[in-house]
Amino acid sequence: MLVNDPETVAELQKLYPLYETALVTNDVETLTRMFWASPRAMRFGVTENLYGIDEIEAFRKGRSPANLERTVRRLDIVTFGKDYGSVTLEFERTVGGKMIRGRQSQVWVRFPEGWRIASAHVSVLP
Repeated sequence: MLVNDPETVAELQKLYPLYETALVTNDVETLTRMFWASPRAMRFGVTENLYGIDEIEAFRKGRSPANLERTVRRLDIVTFGKDYGSVTLEFERTVGGKMIRGRQSQVWVRFPEGWRIASAHVSVLP
């Protein structure tokens, strides 16, 4: 199996900034479209466990659009073959005047309709 095929890595390097922009601007339509449209998609957040695209979309629609800005401090992409990859990152954001450090991981899979996030996890460090 080919690990980090340059073309596959480049595809995810182009896609991830679109996700980050959608995240900090609360572009719910784009965020939802970037996830696998399946009841098997998952997103575990800081305070929520979401199972399926419907729960993920409902969370996005119900979340406050205020103070979503963050700074990505480290981003790593690893691909396996041409259809599977992971994106992991560390981030910082200021909430209530306090610096919060967190991390995020995403499993990306190439489906017939294109790359989609099948699973995601976000957590903050104490």
